[in-house]
Amino acid sequence: MEILHKGLSMRTSSLLLLSLFTASLLTAGTIVQEPADASLVVYNGNLGLVHEKRSVQLDKGAQELVYNDVAQSIITDSVNVTFAKGIQLYSQQYRFDQINAQKLAQTHLGKDVRFYIKTGSDLLYKEGTLLSAASQAVIKTNKGEIYTVPASALIFSSIPKELITKPSLVWNINASKASRSTLSMDYLVNNISWKSNYVLKLKKEHIDLNGWITINNRSGKAFKDTKLTVLAGDINRAREPVNRHYMAKAAMAEMDTVGVQELSHEGYHLYKIPFNVNLANNEKSQIKFLDLKNIPITRKYKATFTSPFYANGERKLNVTQYLEIKSLEKALPMGTIRSYSKVDDTTLLLGESSINHTPKHEKIKVTLGKNFDLIARSKMLSNNSDRYFNDVKVNYEVTNRSEHTKTVELLVPYVKRNNRQSSVSSDQKYSWKNGKILSFNVTVKADSKKSFEVHFRAKK
Repeated sequence: MEILHKGLSMRTSSLLLLSLFTASLLTAGTIVQEPADASLVVYNGNLGLVHEKRSVQLDKGAQELVYNDVAQSIITDSVNVTFAKGIQLYSQQYRFDQINAQKLAQTHLGKDVRFYIKTGSDLLYKEGTLLSAASQAVIKTNKGEIYTVPASALIFSSIPKELITKPSLVWNINASKASRSTLSMDYLVNNISWKSNYVLKLKKEHIDLNGWITINNRSGKAFKDTKLTVLAGDINRAREPVNRHYMAKAAMAEMDTVGVQELSHEGYHLYKIPFNVNLANNEKSQIKFLDLKNIPITRKYKATFTSPFYANGERKLNVTQYLEIKSLEKALPMGTIRSYSKVDDTTLLLGESSINHTPKHEKIKVTLGKNFDLIARSKMLSNNSDRYFNDVKVNYEVTNRSEHTKTVELLVPYVKRNNRQSSVSSDQKYSWKNGKILSFNVTVKADSKKSFEVHFRAKK
């Protein structure tokens, strides 16, 4: 009997609890509109982590707490909220059924509404029960008269509780006493991202390099007076389809401030902005995070040929020019580098180049484009291949029509083999790259040409 009594007691408690929250709640707590503490971490993969602390005013007992400053792109099952001691959280809902004219009319079906009809130049106001809420509303007055009027002629005195003016989180809680306390919450949002862009200013054999963080906020939430951190690196994420699309405004806010703190943590690089930011929804904002001066560079020129065994006749290649930075004391997040220089008083764009996440002390190659004055050629001289060996002779030539001596690197795919299965013979010095590419560094004087022959032999 004791066991049965305990079972009935537990069932009774559960039913009481269920009825407590399925019925209309007697009280409702309030949340202060502005957060006491707010921060945002933005990731490369179109993801943001929102953290906020907010003051709340609660009554004693069961009540609901509505947080209506949530981002439209919230990942609802990522919400982690913590209340003060003595406050018990039972459930959470995400309301995103925002109000519009049709929904407002539909929630008043069977209820009394006011409406107006036009009589000449005047408006006549009446009351009745709303029977239909299509584009033409049907209303029956207490005198039994039936009117059809445009839905825009309906007049409502209140907004039903089930409709909201903006997406909201609703927490059903029970407070042991009336109090003013603080809640802390974290949640993830989609449709917010960042990228880095760089401005390179070329000055003879040195460069200046500026870096900008660009935040693209399409999350459906504005962030005011918020601590901002961006994380460079590719975190692993579970795959879930996201079908939300927002249009970005053209606005651009530039903040020319350097002093961003870089931190290395768990294989990622974090950049903490040293001031609080305001990020409007559907807007891009730029923050300067890097300002390096007088970095030494080396100019490089390169042309890449196909395998000599597949070359037929003569081939002409443009030569790519690029800048090589031997080492930096700073890690560079993935982004686009735009290179500029000046001729007299005219600023020129020399080219655009993309870089991946680059640790410090790594070589950085910044591609500019094709050099106008340099041309590389290859020409098949002979092909003595048989059923056992590929055997060809190729002539390579570099033409330099500039006013300065240039060294051009010619790259030729060719797998290095042992036991006399392959051989390379040439008067031009060469080196191997990764055991599968031949590198010839060819120095050519101003306004001249230089050519050389290579004999390739390899077992089929």
